[in-house]
Amino acid sequence: MTKVTRAREAKARDGKNRDGKERVYNARIFVSLKTTVNDPEGNTIASALGSLGFAGVDSVRSGKYFQMTLRAATPRKAEKQVDQMCARLLANPVIESYRFDVAEA
Repeated sequence: MTKVTRAREAKARDGKNRDGKERVYNARIFVSLKTTVNDPEGNTIASALGSLGFAGVDSVRSGKYFQMTLRAATPRKAEKQVDQMCARLLANPVIESYRFDVAEA
Protein backbone atom coordinates (compact mmCIF):
# COMPACT_ATOMS: atom_id res chain seq x y z
CA MET A 1 0.00 0.00 0.00
CA THR A 2 1.43 3.36 -0.98
CA LYS A 3 1.63 6.47 1.17
CA VAL A 4 -0.98 8.16 -1.04
CA THR A 5 -3.43 5.27 -0.59
CA ARG A 6 -2.92 5.28 3.18
CA ALA A 7 -3.48 9.04 3.30
CA ARG A 8 -6.71 8.69 1.30
CA GLU A 9 -7.96 5.94 3.60
CA ALA A 10 -7.14 8.04 6.66
CA LYS A 11 -9.08 10.98 5.21
CA ALA A 12 -12.03 8.71 4.44
CA ARG A 13 -12.05 7.46 8.04
CA ASP A 14 -11.89 11.05 9.27
CA GLY A 15 -15.02 11.98 7.30
CA LYS A 16 -13.45 14.16 4.62
CA ASN A 17 -14.40 13.86 0.99
CA ARG A 18 -11.59 13.14 -1.42
CA ASP A 19 -12.11 16.54 -3.03
CA GLY A 20 -11.77 18.26 0.39
CA LYS A 21 -15.36 19.51 0.51
CA GLU A 22 -17.49 19.45 3.62
CA ARG A 23 -20.05 16.71 4.17
CA VAL A 24 -23.66 17.10 5.23
CA TYR A 25 -24.74 15.79 8.64
CA ASN A 26 -28.08 15.39 10.37
CA ALA A 27 -28.28 16.20 14.07
CA ARG A 28 -31.03 15.23 16.50
CA ILE A 29 -30.93 17.28 19.70
CA PHE A 30 -32.85 16.50 22.90
CA VAL A 31 -33.10 19.16 25.62
CA SER A 32 -34.73 18.45 28.99
CA LEU A 33 -34.98 20.04 32.40
CA LYS A 34 -32.53 18.75 34.98
CA THR A 35 -34.09 16.39 37.51
CA THR A 36 -33.74 18.94 40.30
CA VAL A 37 -35.79 21.55 38.41
CA ASN A 38 -39.57 21.69 38.87
CA ASP A 39 -41.48 20.91 35.65
CA PRO A 40 -44.96 22.50 35.85
CA GLU A 41 -45.68 21.70 32.19
CA GLY A 42 -44.87 18.03 32.78
CA ASN A 43 -47.06 18.02 35.90
CA THR A 44 -49.98 19.50 33.92
CA ILE A 45 -49.55 16.92 31.17
CA ALA A 46 -49.43 14.08 33.71
CA SER A 47 -52.61 15.38 35.35
CA ALA A 48 -54.37 15.71 31.99
CA LEU A 49 -53.37 12.19 30.98
CA GLY A 50 -54.79 10.88 34.27
CA SER A 51 -58.08 12.68 33.66
CA LEU A 52 -58.22 11.11 30.18
CA GLY A 53 -58.05 7.64 31.69
CA PHE A 54 -54.34 6.88 31.37
CA ALA A 55 -53.97 5.73 34.96
CA GLY A 56 -50.53 4.13 34.52
CA VAL A 57 -48.67 7.44 34.03
CA ASP A 58 -46.73 8.29 37.20
CA SER A 59 -44.88 11.39 36.01
CA VAL A 60 -44.03 13.38 32.88
CA ARG A 61 -40.99 15.52 32.12
CA SER A 62 -41.35 17.89 29.17
CA GLY A 63 -38.53 19.00 26.91
CA LYS A 64 -37.51 20.20 23.46
CA TYR A 65 -36.44 18.36 20.33
CA PHE A 66 -34.52 19.87 17.40
CA GLN A 67 -33.59 18.43 14.01
CA MET A 68 -30.77 20.12 12.17
CA THR A 69 -28.81 19.71 8.94
CA LEU A 70 -25.30 21.13 8.91
CA ARG A 71 -22.07 20.96 6.94
CA ALA A 72 -18.69 20.11 8.41
CA ALA A 73 -15.37 18.66 7.29
CA THR A 74 -15.47 15.73 9.75
CA PRO A 75 -17.97 14.05 12.08
CA ARG A 76 -15.99 15.34 15.07
CA LYS A 77 -16.25 18.92 13.83
CA ALA A 78 -19.99 18.50 13.29
CA GLU A 79 -20.37 17.20 16.85
CA LYS A 80 -18.31 20.08 18.21
CA GLN A 81 -20.50 22.60 16.36
CA VAL A 82 -23.70 21.03 17.67
CA ASP A 83 -22.32 20.93 21.21
CA GLN A 84 -21.46 24.64 21.02
CA MET A 85 -24.91 25.46 19.61
CA CYS A 86 -26.57 23.64 22.50
CA ALA A 87 -24.39 25.24 25.15
CA ARG A 88 -24.77 28.77 23.77
CA LEU A 89 -28.35 28.91 22.48
CA LEU A 90 -30.50 25.78 22.38
CA ALA A 91 -30.25 24.84 26.06
CA ASN A 92 -29.96 26.78 29.29
CA PRO A 93 -27.11 24.92 31.02
CA VAL A 94 -28.22 26.17 34.45
CA ILE A 95 -31.56 24.32 34.38
CA GLU A 96 -31.41 22.07 31.30
CA SER A 97 -29.33 19.17 30.07
CA TYR A 98 -28.95 18.07 26.46
CA ARG A 99 -27.81 15.18 24.36
CA PHE A 100 -27.52 14.78 20.62
CA ASP A 101 -26.83 12.34 17.80
CA VAL A 102 -24.95 13.33 14.66
CA ALA A 103 -24.96 11.15 11.55
CA GLU A 104 -23.95 11.66 7.97
CA ALA A 105 -26.91 12.59 5.76
